[in-house]
Amino acid sequence: MQTTPALENKGKAPAGSTVLFVYNADTGLFNVVTDYAHKILSPKTYPCNLCAITYGNRGMNKKWKDFIAALTLPVVFLHRDELVKYGISHDSKLPAAFLKVGTAVTLFITHDEIKGCSSVNDLIQLVTAKLETVKA
Repeated sequence: MQTTPALENKGKAPAGSTVLFVYNADTGLFNVVTDYAHKILSPKTYPCNLCAITYGNRGMNKKWKDFIAALTLPVVFLHRDELVKYGISHDSKLPAAFLKVGTAVTLFITHDEIKGCSSVNDLIQLVTAKLETVKA
């Protein structure tokens, strides 16, 4: 089995850290169906690059799913209507990722950085590079 770059980052994030990926979409069946249709019918205007890159028509991209599973810190996926649970401002430009350490939540990967990714490989490289900058 080939080791992914993320596995080489063991121990770099502070103890108790969690990565929070936040989609630019809301929860609920209606929203899921609407987003699914939008992504298929008009992908260029779909507002969530994180969703577009990490999800296909049949669920989460396997390479992304395997990458997330291999990380040594917890990862939580949220929708924009769940931000308040983590003390993240509703004004945050989404999609984005945040790093939660204890009760503190800080911006980890910006909307523009995610928007700059055109593939799962790009996103994996971005997350890996960002994890390397996190100090324990």
